[in-house]
Amino acid sequence: MHDAGTLTLTTDMVLVLGLVLFTIIMLVLEWLRTDVIALVVLITLGITGLVPGDHVFGGFSSFGVMAIMAVMIMGVGLDRTGALNAVAGFIMRLSRGVESRLSLAINATATVMSSVIPSQALASLMIPVTSRISARTGVPMSRLLLPMACVILTGTSTTLIGNSPLIMLNDLIASANRNLPPGADTIPQFGIFSVTPVGIILAITGVVFFAVFTRRLFRNAPDESRNVTPTRTESYFAETYNIRGDVYELTVTSESPLVGMSILEAERLHDAPLILAIKNGNKSRLAPPADQMIWVGTVLGVMGTRNQVTAFSNQQLCRLSPRLRNLGDMFNAALAGISEAVVPPGSRFIKQSIGDLHLRRQYGISVLAVNRGEQVFRDNLRAVILRAGDTLVLHSTWNDLKSPRQDHDIVVVTDLPEEEARPGKIREALFFFFLAKGLALFSPLPLPVSLMVGAVGMLVTGVITPDEAYRGVNWKTIFIIACLIPLGWAMDTTGAATWLSQQLMQHIGGLPQWSIQVLIALITLALSQVMMNVGAIVVMIPIAINVALSTGGNPIAYIMITAMAVSSTFLISSGHPALTMIAGPGGYRPRDFLRIGLPLTLVYLAVLIGAVNLIYAGP
Repeated sequence: MHDAGTLTLTTDMVLVLGLVLFTIIMLVLEWLRTDVIALVVLITLGITGLVPGDHVFGGFSSFGVMAIMAVMIMGVGLDRTGALNAVAGFIMRLSRGVESRLSLAINATATVMSSVIPSQALASLMIPVTSRISARTGVPMSRLLLPMACVILTGTSTTLIGNSPLIMLNDLIASANRNLPPGADTIPQFGIFSVTPVGIILAITGVVFFAVFTRRLFRNAPDESRNVTPTRTESYFAETYNIRGDVYELTVTSESPLVGMSILEAERLHDAPLILAIKNGNKSRLAPPADQMIWVGTVLGVMGTRNQVTAFSNQQLCRLSPRLRNLGDMFNAALAGISEAVVPPGSRFIKQSIGDLHLRRQYGISVLAVNRGEQVFRDNLRAVILRAGDTLVLHSTWNDLKSPRQDHDIVVVTDLPEEEARPGKIREALFFFFLAKGLALFSPLPLPVSLMVGAVGMLVTGVITPDEAYRGVNWKTIFIIACLIPLGWAMDTTGAATWLSQQLMQHIGGLPQWSIQVLIALITLALSQVMMNVGAIVVMIPIAINVALSTGGNPIAYIMITAMAVSSTFLISSGHPALTMIAGPGGYRPRDFLRIGLPLTLVYLAVLIGAVNLIYAGP
């Protein structure tokens, strides 16, 4: 912050504002990956001297980044011990299968969990839980998933540790305090429960909103939602993706034209069935790679209708066996089958073609179809370039899905057989989780130190392994946050935030406080729709503080409104990763998000402004 006098636009201010504009445009156009954009911004700050050289990489050591890492690691520990696997059973018992109670129970449970688990991670955990509940009750997922994702966002601000932008607040406040104008009071930093009074009101608002309006809002919701279990795959995938038929064995004879062909060449033959498995000699495998060769005596496990497979067998001179004599174990439903998985934001698969990913070679996974909104891709799948939110139809062993799941490249939405957990460590996981929360609340230790006690405790006691902890951290998110934090510092130190606030005040200076707060919330909301919430809060917090100081408002109130408005991104599926991930499994279209998101946004912002002014009335 600079002197309250009128500032003249300087070269440094122009450079910082140019970087902000560059960041927004690049995030909208997606010409580069978000982490590359963040790195370009960071290096530019260092090269131009907008941030001192010894502070350029200070974001990587910030308290906010370390706290976010600790929360991610503890979330892995809770998941690995099965502490979260009982959620589906608990919700079923609570609702007794009644749809109205079911939706309320799911939303209430997600809201409580959102206070301690980051929203994207919680959405990844709750999608399979909701799928399982939907399969058991017959309630379409389209009436469950979107409310669940929205209440995660309305409930994520009940504590400082469930929301990445909130965790960053203290770093941004510290930067603002270093640049306050003479005579201004230092802005106090936030404790772990400083946001709780307002957060609880918003969390209750989200649950009550859907309890009252779900039936009306979802009256015309699509019933063709992704409601999948291993025992229902045949009918479901036939209806949804036109993937029909059974699995047969084809034995390649010496006269067959397939001899000497690769799997890719065989798949490109006219009316070829899906090739899901191969046996050459004594070696068998699912999802044979594209360059796997076919020889005399090769056994192929193919999927298709009886007529299709028979015609292909006759044309290619193969012996058809309707019984799985050689590959039966590989198609045991307890071990393998068809599943659906969503490509989440941050996945390495985004902007890669299926052919370039080599999923069959690397993971043993075959891609059978890709669903993107109202489009379903079945032909020439190798050329399909993946986007965030795409739903993949996969065939593999359940075990082969572990690696891409652990690397956060896919979120499996199918109700799979339970994977091996460590239920014997559940007590240790819960002990260290609540110990970390207790230290954060009652001890003088800094927030990241308190949370790291829980993460390290889970590592030392074997709740999770170090490798699982590394995989549990979304390093792309960490990297983006660490790179963008210095942009907020530069907004303060160069006076760019003060200059922007002065330009804004020329137009709104005479308005009452609540009107100015509404405008700040709307600007923040608009920014968060087109750029990631971390970027929006880095840009808007310095501006909000300057506006508060210029109008005699309470900086804490403006900080609170700005930080929580970042979470009200209900209007478009790309507004938040949690919404992106449920778009495919729920069968939602853009108009569905707008129809539900617009009234929820208006209610959320009205309650937010009212609650903040009620609690933080004075300057």
